Amino acid sequence: MPAYARKEIVREGEVGIYHCVARCVRRAFLCGEDPLTGKSFEHRRRWVQERLELLAANFACDVCGFSAMANHLHVVLRTRPDVAEALSDEEVALRWWRIFPKRRNEDGTPAEPEEHELRMLVADPQVAAERRKRLASVSWFMRCLCEKIARRANKEDQCTGRFWEGRFKCQALLDESAVLACSVYVDLNPIRAGICATPEQSTFTSAYERIHARQARRRRGKPGAQRRGAKAHARGRKKPDPQGDGWLCPISADTGSTAAKGKRKTKGSVARQPAGPPPRRASWHGFLSMKLDDYLRLLDWTGRQLRSDKRGSIPKDVAPILDRLSVDADMWVSSVKHFGRWFHRAAGRAEHLMQAATAAGKRWFQGLAHSRAAFG
Repeated sequence: MPAYARKEIVREGEVGIYHCVARCVRRAFLCGEDPLTGKSFEHRRRWVQERLELLAANFACDVCGFSAMANHLHVVLRTRPDVAEALSDEEVALRWWRIFPKRRNEDGTPAEPEEHELRMLVADPQVAAERRKRLASVSWFMRCLCEKIARRANKEDQCTGRFWEGRFKCQALLDESAVLACSVYVDLNPIRAGICATPEQSTFTSAYERIHARQARRRRGKPGAQRRGAKAHARGRKKPDPQGDGWLCPISADTGSTAAKGKRKTKGSVARQPAGPPPRRASWHGFLSMKLDDYLRLLDWTGRQLRSDKRGSIPKDVAPILDRLSVDADMWVSSVKHFGRWFHRAAGRAEHLMQAATAAGKRWFQGLAHSRAAFG
């Protein structure tokens, strides 16, 4: 992806979904094992996820997807300036403190601010307004993610200097077809790289978090599940977190609300969102018009096609998912496989690319031909 000015891609003050990629400089390793030295950096994947969870809980940005690879990371973000505007000055100050704490606990986690410390943070209205704006900024989200990882990695490697190639690359996802293709592309990165064979094995990806949280919720709903969980905990085994993906943006609008309520939706009923903001993410709103099971079914089938030498036909239970979005089934696997090369500044249907190009004062954006073939 060529470098563009961020203001030409991200529309400040508007809700939008963006695919962000940060890549390590030279031969620096973010995660995985260095084949030349044999040194393992696997523990850094946990750094990425822990930092993402902290930022997702405090920024007015939804984390729709992520994957931590050997020398780069992918994050799909949805900006929510509307959420930031609804926050009180005290809430903005508290979130800013948790991202940039002035004091820490013994374990390194941010200490809760005292009342006089919060008053200092809200004393200047102009500074408070700027912080509110930053909480809904893609640039500030990625800065707070990448800078922290770079500092920890350089300290561990006992070196100084650049850890990342430069500023992160960013793509605007203009419609649901592009969001779906990009989300599957990000979740299948470990499979395309040959690190694992299935999405449920691809640790430190949004797919892994959603699959295992879904399994944990199903186990919890079975008779005797709580009793077995208590016995396992008594034996010293860690219980799976049934809300392990609670920091991720839900796939569909009703997924997060129903799971949070713990109630089964009856036929003909309308899913209601719980009152108040979510404790671990920016909002309850999903980012795709499909259920989690539909997304995972499409993800699993696409992953099998990427790993096989011969492509199979679209299964009957998968085809309707693409039909609803008018996505060309024959081009689907190719659009996922080559998403990073086909689309640069923005991705979406041809008419949406042309509209975005016109708004940016351009005649067209790269990827228009591929857009017509893949998304119609």
